[in-house]
Amino acid sequence: MSNKSEQRGYSIQAIGQDSHRFVETDDPKVLVLGGVEIKDCSGLAGNSDADVLLHALTNAISGITCKPILGTIADELCLNHGITDSQVYLELALADLEDLNYEILHISFTVQARRPKLLPLIPKIRESIAQITELDSEQVMITATSGEGLTDVGRGEGIEAFCVISVAPQQLNDNDLVGSKSE
Repeated sequence: MSNKSEQRGYSIQAIGQDSHRFVETDDPKVLVLGGVEIKDCSGLAGNSDADVLLHALTNAISGITCKPILGTIADELCLNHGITDSQVYLELALADLEDLNYEILHISFTVQARRPKLLPLIPKIRESIAQITELDSEQVMITATSGEGLTDVGRGEGIEAFCVISVAPQQLNDNDLVGSKSE
């Protein structure tokens, strides 16, 4: 993988975080992580699908664009229009990033969850996030820890995710420069 930030001269990083508690065991809500449905574990409480990975990524992008999506915009879509798919919120953040002429170089997540066991799920989740963001899966990394019972999340009461992204200005090609030259 070439170092795109060297080609552009600089890169910018931002961090995002999200956490949700599990729903009660009698709630049929399905767990969604990185756009992947995990059927053998309770879902996470929230107005949306409560996808902590996509929410953390959306928050990280908002850290670059200074345009928060989660909260007012996502709440409006969820509560007033019934849009609960976190991928929709992420796509809004990605559009804001593109409007600023940035592209994502790398996404790194760290997840704390006592359940489900994430290691066997990570390849499929990485591929899903890569597809959503139009990156290669090598540009998306997920590490996970159980939390060793030290916090509510570590005791299995929910899931917490942190996300760091690196972005750089998109390179302009000759077609982008047409009409912008002084005459």
